[in-house]
Amino acid sequence: MAEVIGIRFKEVGKVYYFDPCGISFLQGEHAIVETARGVECGEIATENKDVSDEEIVHPLKPVIRKATEADLRTVENNKVKEAEAFKICEQKIEKHKLEMKLVDVEYTFDGGKILFYFTADGRVDFRELVKDLASVFHTRIELRQIGVRDESKMLGGLGICGREFCCSSFLGEFQPVSIKMAKEQSLSLNPVKISGTCGRLMCCLKYEQEAYEHLLRVTPKPGAIVSTQEGNGVVVENNLLTGTLKVKLDSRPDAAPFVCNRKNVKIIKDSQIRVNKEELESLKGIE
Repeated sequence: MAEVIGIRFKEVGKVYYFDPCGISFLQGEHAIVETARGVECGEIATENKDVSDEEIVHPLKPVIRKATEADLRTVENNKVKEAEAFKICEQKIEKHKLEMKLVDVEYTFDGGKILFYFTADGRVDFRELVKDLASVFHTRIELRQIGVRDESKMLGGLGICGREFCCSSFLGEFQPVSIKMAKEQSLSLNPVKISGTCGRLMCCLKYEQEAYEHLLRVTPKPGAIVSTQEGNGVVVENNLLTGTLKVKLDSRPDAAPFVCNRKNVKIIKDSQIRVNKEELESLKGIE
């Protein structure tokens, strides 16, 4: 076991563990720490607590100090400089005629590095741009290409549900989502209906997936062979939430499907839910 505190460096960013070095922190306070990017000021997301060694990425870096009023003023000043750097970088991008979109700019706390985040359809040769920016700011410059999900997280906005993007309001890290999840949840495989503003599959597909996986284990799938009180048949339709099944009976192949509940049938041979090649091809690029 080790005592740690959780610190995040973005408003809805990933939480990293640090060694508090015997200092007690309250949620919402700020601390100065050494990171791979240099000295940073982060917000306390998790107060002092003990965690198992398995949860820690060793070596655990120590906190330098609690943030002072002067440190917080430095953070605010950096935000002003970031806005100025954003405008200058956009001008330089236009000057060099580069096919890239600037998304965000970050100064490290000590001003030793400026990070420029951008999106682009392919690889971009920005070597001349870096030289140009370095001659203006006289510090280390790093250009980092990000994906459309990261862009949405940074910029924020409203989803089709009318609420603020999950990624920019509470999701610290992106969860993997897949076309198969949408199919298992009986959603229309229409890209417009299952993709978010970023153009990728909606993060919320993950939220109920565990419940759907349980229901799929106890509910015969379309194509399954089952035994009912009216005889054996093939499931042609199911409703996972209500447990209702429509079964085409072997004894009455031309009749309307027999409606029953999953509790009243016995599975002889279950089926599988698969995404075929045509469906994958039509949805290519949104996973």
